Amino acid sequence: MADLPHVLVTRPQPQADTWVARLQALGLPASAFPLLGIDGPADPAPVQAAWATVARGCDAQQRPLAMVMFVSPSAVQRFFDQQPAGQAWPAAVLAAAPGLGTRQALQQAGVPDAALCSPAEDGGQFDSEALWAVLQPRCAWPGTSALVVRGESGRDWLADVLRQQGAQVHFVEAYRRTVPVPGAAAQGVLAGALARPRAHCWLFSSSEAVGHLPLLAPAADWSQARALATHPRIAQAARRLGMADVQTVVPTPEAVADHLRGPAAPA
Repeated sequence: MADLPHVLVTRPQPQADTWVARLQALGLPASAFPLLGIDGPADPAPVQAAWATVARGCDAQQRPLAMVMFVSPSAVQRFFDQQPAGQAWPAAVLAAAPGLGTRQALQQAGVPDAALCSPAEDGGQFDSEALWAVLQPRCAWPGTSALVVRGESGRDWLADVLRQQGAQVHFVEAYRRTVPVPGAAAQGVLAGALARPRAHCWLFSSSEAVGHLPLLAPAADWSQARALATHPRIAQAARRLGMADVQTVVPTPEAVADHLRGPAAPA
C-alpha cells in the first residue's frame, strides 16, 4: 500500500470526512481538503415555500408537482434542514438525484425508495442527461410542475428539457457556495501536495472547486499533479488548470480505490 497516492478529497464538509473514512477503510491514505464551503440560503423563505408546495402536491397555479430534483447531497441536506415537523415525503412526488451520493442523502432523509429516481448504479454516467433517461418515462410531463433544488446557480440543461416537455420549472436556492479558508493543518496538506505532486491524487467532484485552487496557490505549477474527476466536464476543468494526468472515475470510494490500485496481478 505504500506506493498508493495520498488522496485529497475536495468535497464540501461533512461529505469530505465521510469519503476520507471510506477510502481509509479500503486501505487508501486520504485527507479532507474541501474546496467548497456550504452555507445556508441567504433567505430561507423560498425553501419554506417549496416545502409548502411539496405538501400541497401542486404549485401556485395548481399544476400538479411531479418532481423535485436535488443537484447534490448539499442540496438535500440544506433543503431537509427546513423540513416542517411531521411532514413526510409524499409518495406521489418524485425525488430525483443525478448522482449516487445525492440518492443516498435522500434515502437517509427519509424519502421512500418508490419515490426516488436516479441513474442506474452500474450505468457509469451520473449527470442530468443520465437522470433524464430514467426520469422521462416516469411522468406525463405536459401541464405539470417541477422544482430544482440547488445553490445560487447551476446548469440549466434539465430545466430546459422539462420546459420543452411542457412542464413549468421553479428553482429553489437551498444553499450558498463559498471558498473555504484553509487552517494550518489544511495549509500543511496543500504544501505537501505541491512539494510532492506525484505522491498525491486530487479527487474532484466539482468544476467550481477546481477553480478555487489557483486562489489558494496562485503561483503553483500543476503540470505534475495527478487527479481523478467524477465527470468529464470536471476533468476538463482540471486540465485547463494545467494538470496533465487527469482521469475520470465513477463517484464511489470503491471505484476510486480500484482505479488507484490498478488492474489486479494475474494469479
